[in-house]
Amino acid sequence: MAYLLPIGFTLLVWWFSTGAIMLLNGLPRGTHLWSFAGSTVLLGAGLIGLWASGGDTSVAGAYCAFSCGLLVWAWHEVSLLLGFVTGPRVVASPPGCSAWRHLVCAVQAILYHEIALVVMLAVVLGLTWHAPNQVGAWTFLVLWSMRLSAKLNLFLGVRNVGEGFLPDHLQYLQTYFRRRRMNLLFPLSISVASALAAVLWRDAFAVTISPFERTGLVLTATLLSLAVLEHWFMVLPLNSAALWNWGLKSRAWLRGT
Repeated sequence: MAYLLPIGFTLLVWWFSTGAIMLLNGLPRGTHLWSFAGSTVLLGAGLIGLWASGGDTSVAGAYCAFSCGLLVWAWHEVSLLLGFVTGPRVVASPPGCSAWRHLVCAVQAILYHEIALVVMLAVVLGLTWHAPNQVGAWTFLVLWSMRLSAKLNLFLGVRNVGEGFLPDHLQYLQTYFRRRRMNLLFPLSISVASALAAVLWRDAFAVTISPFERTGLVLTATLLSLAVLEHWFMVLPLNSAALWNWGLKSRAWLRGT
């Protein structure tokens, strides 16, 4: 149970939170401000929770810090997908532009979002600096680094660009993605992330660690393993959206289908 519970918890939160964000994102545009406001309240709760749990080295403290790290991350996901924090460029990539111009436009399309992520990373690290409970910081670092890797791979080209996950008001973003079987960065991304996940799993099975350390390592290792799985979804001939069909139904309701 020392392993099954944190693994199951991470799987459930990963699956449910992703679908919930999709569900909210597909609701009528008039509801999005309320969703964003709610996520901002949860952001505040997450930041307070990270600070408060910093000195808690119990198993419950590990779960609390992990959950708070996810709440902080969720705000960035919601703010991007609802279109509140994106970038100064809100139109498609110019057709036929040079590779350099295409890169500049892609950065402009998500610039504010990326700046907000870096600022929040600094805030999270500051709130947990030298604290014995670093699970929340690990959680945010895993999500930030793997999402950055995913964005770079989407820009360079993958088989599945996930355009079905983009709401109508962000469809212009898919013009910055490239569809190809694979790119040179992808094997490096997978190799580094998989190696780090293997180290975390190895450490989680060490016999000399405390229940708190084991729980924190399993939570983080499971999250990183799921991020690796999401990377594979980008290049394998699979319909990963089927995992969250229930979250995508709100778009069908909105369109009356």
